[in-house]
Amino acid sequence: MQVAMKARGFFKLYQQALVRRPYLMQGLQSGILMGAGDLISQTVIEKKSTDINYKRTLQFTSIGMFVGGPALHVWYGVLHRYIGSAGKSVAIKKVFVDQCVFAPVFLFILLSAVGTLQGKTLEHVEKDIRTNYLDVLKTNYFIWPWVQLANFYYVPLQYQVLIVQTVALFWNTYLSWKTNKDKL
Repeated sequence: MQVAMKARGFFKLYQQALVRRPYLMQGLQSGILMGAGDLISQTVIEKKSTDINYKRTLQFTSIGMFVGGPALHVWYGVLHRYIGSAGKSVAIKKVFVDQCVFAPVFLFILLSAVGTLQGKTLEHVEKDIRTNYLDVLKTNYFIWPWVQLANFYYVPLQYQVLIVQTVALFWNTYLSWKTNKDKL
């Protein structure tokens, strides 16, 4: 009972902070979940139980905090404003636009940001993008249209970034592994 009351209180504080400071809250949650995805990649997939690269985790966290969260907040607002807020056809249109416009651009920016923060040269970043971009985009199309359909149909606008970032914990684990596998 105590845990449920504390959880309710925490959720109420989260809701209030989300209303007052949406960019900050969505940046923080995105940053935390991207960093967590990187830690999962390092410890579970790459099996680095003692040699964790915290700089890499901080880089992923920074991308989520300063790029991912704010970009998603703005993007979902644009979709809400120009496509609508409710209904099956609205959800389908949002998924279509999201996957045809936002996903390809955002994944390109994300891969560029990861390479840049890793200190790679422009030529190496371009090589990494040529090597990984299409594979990451195809993998995106297996996962995200379904997640986004449910997200746009069932979830209120103010929680859509949180839902996406929660599912993205697993996606971020994949991205971290994919963008760092040449270093393993």
